[in-house]
Amino acid sequence: MNTSTNLFEQIALDLQVHGVSIQSLEANEPVLLALSKRLEHLSQKDFYRAGIGRQEDHIKNKKIRRDKIHWLDNSDPDEALFLSYMQDLQSYLNRRLFLGLFSYECHFAQYEPGAFYKKHLDAFKGETNRILSTVLYLNPNWQCTDGGELAIYDPQNHEQLLQVVTPNYGTLVTFLSDEFPHEVLPAKKTRYSIAGWFRVNTSVGGNIDPPQ
Repeated sequence: MNTSTNLFEQIALDLQVHGVSIQSLEANEPVLLALSKRLEHLSQKDFYRAGIGRQEDHIKNKKIRRDKIHWLDNSDPDEALFLSYMQDLQSYLNRRLFLGLFSYECHFAQYEPGAFYKKHLDAFKGETNRILSTVLYLNPNWQCTDGGELAIYDPQNHEQLLQVVTPNYGTLVTFLSDEFPHEVLPAKKTRYSIAGWFRVNTSVGGNIDPPQ
């Protein structure tokens, strides 16, 4: 098996057993190099303040989250390379775990010094089509004193901390969206990641989901 297949298989095993996977891409992985290149070309005007919810439910609340985001799409070749890579992961997980994943959406997340995202779930059972959440970190030479960790909590006891993930370059976290509460602890210097979600298709009649 090639490197990506080995990685995909480990993610599948982790999800099957634990519901959460923490793996690392090789530092010379082309998608990582492409994303780093893309970040170099993005300016502050390309990022906007993140909110909570979708469409009419989308509100901004600085007490809950203070990150800025930039959605990825196929119009940029570097972004398209990552989206293709995640489509390969989607296909692999569907074959391996029969998840019925239909689409993937993601954005760059910029956490400036002091920024955070309070504890939350990415999905609530029976109320959404987000199935798997992913976070890929893009921070070379990140130190443990720089903050910005991802704190993951127990699905049964939301006060019990399971794991703290340092946002090191190339670390890829994948977990069940409606199972694991998590938060981003305050960053002490600017921190970048890609947050994404695999979704299932819940289109009914003329209502298209995911919304365009």
